[in-house]
This record gives sequence, structure tokens and C-alpha cells, in this order.
Amino acid sequence: MSSASRPAASRSSPANLQIVPIGRVHLAGFHAAVDGIAKERRYLAMLEAPSFTRTRRVVLDSLKAGAVHVVAVVDGEVIGWCDLRPKTAPTLRHSAVLGMGIVAAYRRRGIGSRMLATTLELAWARGIRRAELNVRSDNAPAIALYRRFGFVEEGTCRNYIHIDGVDYDALLMARLAP
Repeated sequence: MSSASRPAASRSSPANLQIVPIGRVHLAGFHAAVDGIAKERRYLAMLEAPSFTRTRRVVLDSLKAGAVHVVAVVDGEVIGWCDLRPKTAPTLRHSAVLGMGIVAAYRRRGIGSRMLATTLELAWARGIRRAELNVRSDNAPAIALYRRFGFVEEGTCRNYIHIDGVDYDALLMARLAP
């Protein structure tokens, strides 16, 4: 049974949840998680995942460039991810862009908090001093999570995302390293 169709037995994190750095063994599961969430047409700025080959290349290249990328794994299945990818310009490499997602059956169980805490801790240790993100302004649970972790709104990107004939604003949020 896929993560997307598995019912949530309880609202707490699964006892066998692992938050680990992404490895080659996780790439297919990561690709499937991204694709499933993208197809919800609500949380990501894409409507489907890029090809597996492209996804694999992006992940491996970003890791070489200093990205922090963790996955949440339950029973060997990737059910979420959180990454911080440093910007490429030499004057901006101290800052990184956050991306994360959790498959529907595992949302609102504290997994996002655990992944985000781990990712930020690893990023600060690597010298990243600014984490930033864009989040749809109607995604209240994500905004609340980011605020709990010290992210503040720096602006609104009006009509940032266009899906099925509807424009959505996004918030630019950022947090500085302690």
C-alpha cells in the first residue's frame, strides 16, 4: 500500500520513523513522494515531479554543492523530505532555500517539525546563516510551522503561483542562524 493511500492510525509520529540524510537508496522513494504531493496541486510549485533521471541529478548535484537534505522514512518508505539548498552566487552562498513536503497520510503528526529541526541544525553547522522559503499564503499549517521555528514574513509575492486558472499569493519567509 502506498503512503498516499495508507490511513493514519494515530496522529503521533510513527514509532519506527527515521529522519536521515538522503542517500541513493532513497531517491526512488523521494521522487515518488515529490510526485504525489505535486499532483495534489496545492503545496508545491510544480504539478508533477520532474523525471526520475532529472530528480536524481538535481539531488546529487545539490548535495555536491553543499545542500542539506533529509528524508523521513517509515518501514523503508520515504514519506517526506526537507532540504536547504545554498544559492549559487558567491555573494549569496551563506543563504539557502528551504523545500519540504510530507505525504498526506503522515501530515500533522510532528514529522515536519522533526525534519525541519534536523535540517536547520545541520545547515547552521555547515555555515549556512540564512534560510528562506516561499509558501502559499493559504497554507496555514505550513506557515504556523515555519513561525514556530523562527521564520518571519519578509514580503508577499502577489499572484506567485497560477494553477487551474487561479492565482495564489505566496509569502517570502526567512530565518537567520542563531
